[in-house]
Amino acid sequence: MSAMQDTLLLGLEGIKKTILHGGTGDVPKFITGAKVTFHFRTTLCDDERTVVDDSKAVGRPMEIVIGNMFKLDVWETLLASMRVGEVAQFWCDTIHTGVYPLVSKSMRRIAEGKDPVDWHVRTCGMANMFAYHTLGYQDLDQLMKEPRPLFFILELMQVLQPSEYNRESWALNDVERLKAVPVLHGQGNKLYKQARYQEATLKYKEAIICVKNVQTKEKAWEAPWLKLEKMAHTLTLNYCQCLLRMEEFYEVIEHTSDIINQHPGVTKAFYLRGKAHAEVWNEAEARQDFSKVLDLNPDMKKTVKKELGVLNMRMEDKNQEDRLKYKGMF
Repeated sequence: MSAMQDTLLLGLEGIKKTILHGGTGDVPKFITGAKVTFHFRTTLCDDERTVVDDSKAVGRPMEIVIGNMFKLDVWETLLASMRVGEVAQFWCDTIHTGVYPLVSKSMRRIAEGKDPVDWHVRTCGMANMFAYHTLGYQDLDQLMKEPRPLFFILELMQVLQPSEYNRESWALNDVERLKAVPVLHGQGNKLYKQARYQEATLKYKEAIICVKNVQTKEKAWEAPWLKLEKMAHTLTLNYCQCLLRMEEFYEVIEHTSDIINQHPGVTKAFYLRGKAHAEVWNEAEARQDFSKVLDLNPDMKKTVKKELGVLNMRMEDKNQEDRLKYKGMF
């Protein structure tokens, strides 16, 4: 079968296919929900055939779920022309490669163990282009500025129909997201210990976004949802601990109150809110929160006693200051 005939098979303008190694069996059914595993190499169409990305170099194949709004639609089209075991080279014109740098950025960051949050960016490529001044990779910025035709060399490894694999209640991107949470959490804790509070808040925030994204797909108040809720609380309270150090007291009161209103048994939320109230001289509220901490966890007696001591001192200083201020007025 000649390359030309293959091109017609795809029936798409701006794509040329050459089979480098024939596959076996019939062309699989690429229906919505099918999980496709493949290796890919992306190169420029220059004399050196400069490699942009190579999944084999990363050491793991790519997996996509058909119809899952994967950012590079053209890959679904190319794969749908292949047999299992086939290796084919596709030349794709710029109309198909415009968003490639965005996809590449996500894949590279995941391979580096960073930021898989925007793995499936659900807005269109154009909107994203304006959002990024730089993608953080020089070669991708170059491709973004001047889109070029690219070669994709794909090796189709496996196609599983929806009935053939355990389709989790969430898509792959959510599995990736949840894997990222403990990593981000650990990075946040490390930064907090180094007193790099601003940087720590970013890690916690990113982890919270991951959890919340997955949580929206679960039924509220059911077991999986509650488990995620608990993860989000832990992260939010760590975030609040940073805010306390950054003296963002009102924001701490807001976040902790949100948690308390929904889940009135979270000791740490009352403790952090009490500390924030004390900092802004809300004496009655602070005392109330600290006494609630003791109700929920009597083991905190020593800690609370210390906090109340600090509160008494603060109020004493403030009253002294106020007395002097008013004395001058009369």
